[in-house]
Amino acid sequence: MKKPFYIILLFVLQCNSALLWAQTEPEEIKSNADQFQDYFYESLLQKGIENYDKAIVVLDKANKIKPNEASIYFELGKNYLALKDYKNAYNYFESAAKIDPKNKWFWVGMYDVCYETKNFNQGIIVIQKLIEFDPKYKEDLTSLYMATNQFEKALVLIQELEENIGKTERRELYKSQILSQGKFQNIEITNLIAQIEKYPKEESNYLSLIFLYSKNKEETKAFEIVKKLEKAIPNSEWAQVTLFKDYLEANDAPKAINAMNVVLASSKIDSKIKHRILNEFLIFSFKNPQYATDLEKAVNYFDKDKSVDVAKEIGRFFHAKKEWATAIKYYEKSAVSRPEEALETNLLLLQAFTEMKQFDVVAKKSTEMIESFPTQPEFYYYAGLAKNQLQDYKKAKDLLEMGMDYVVENKELEINFNIQLGESYNGLGDFKKKELYFSKANQLLKEKK
Repeated sequence: MKKPFYIILLFVLQCNSALLWAQTEPEEIKSNADQFQDYFYESLLQKGIENYDKAIVVLDKANKIKPNEASIYFELGKNYLALKDYKNAYNYFESAAKIDPKNKWFWVGMYDVCYETKNFNQGIIVIQKLIEFDPKYKEDLTSLYMATNQFEKALVLIQELEENIGKTERRELYKSQILSQGKFQNIEITNLIAQIEKYPKEESNYLSLIFLYSKNKEETKAFEIVKKLEKAIPNSEWAQVTLFKDYLEANDAPKAINAMNVVLASSKIDSKIKHRILNEFLIFSFKNPQYATDLEKAVNYFDKDKSVDVAKEIGRFFHAKKEWATAIKYYEKSAVSRPEEALETNLLLLQAFTEMKQFDVVAKKSTEMIESFPTQPEFYYYAGLAKNQLQDYKKAKDLLEMGMDYVVENKELEINFNIQLGESYNGLGDFKKKELYFSKANQLLKEKK
């Protein structure tokens, strides 16, 4: 009776075993290709939710099924890069590129690692390979050359890019940085001369060369290039520079003035050249005073020029020529446009008004300036001198005595103060003090000699 029981039990166990086999068979008998795909897509899913460690584990399993698969190495590189494990990231990208060197993205991965780690020298090697896929990477190469101080290579590449695809703000900034070091300027000068020969209608090459020559104080060479520009592009604003000189030499004032105004209004032309042109017109207008109004208009172009106070300098020119009224006009213009330089300008103004014997104006202006500059002795001097001339001797004496306290190591000014104090006391009838101050002035004059 027991035997049938064992036979039945054995049969049941065999059935269960068969059922168990039937349940596990699909997982076990899956092809390697299917498992590889599952692992690959699972890695993408894990990477998408930023589980980079899990993605790497799954990719390692896929790699065991299909060793040396470029796509797996690439994905491993991306996950290690996300984890900032730069060494492994670079190695896997590099392994992928060795298997399939024609795949641009493998090289991009290597470049990303170089960029993140600031390994610019290695980045240059990688980017040169990327340039074979896309020449646009030359822009990156320019930046890498700058980062590694390979300025000569950077400059040559910038010149190539300018010729082939035009200028960019970043490259112009790089070039300016390179050319600030004089040793590289000859390379650029040679390049610009060649570019002018090759593209005679391209104005920017002339302008860059003119700028370099001007910066190096080679003005003769700069004007030679301006002449070339005028012949090649007659309607250029820069061409008006040489035309102005030609018209002025020909005594054709209307055309010279027109050319000058074009130059002064131009945003392209260097301020040093503008100053030179204004200077030449200043001398011309002095000899031909009928053009004085045109000179005044020309000076207005320099109102915002902070490098030179043009109005004051023109005032000085007329001051030296003893053209006091004209000098005053320009000094007053300077005082309005540059209040921060009021001290020196107003001293020049007071001197010019004194020469014109406008002592009421001198008295008023100097008193106003004392309020602004209470320790400046020159203003007390002009105020005292004016009051003496206006016969207000008491006020003159008070102002001069106050101002004398501020005179320090200025023998010339001290002499003048003593002379004016002598005049004040003379006007007040105190001849003893008059002689005292005149004798002090004489003694200082002897010491000065």
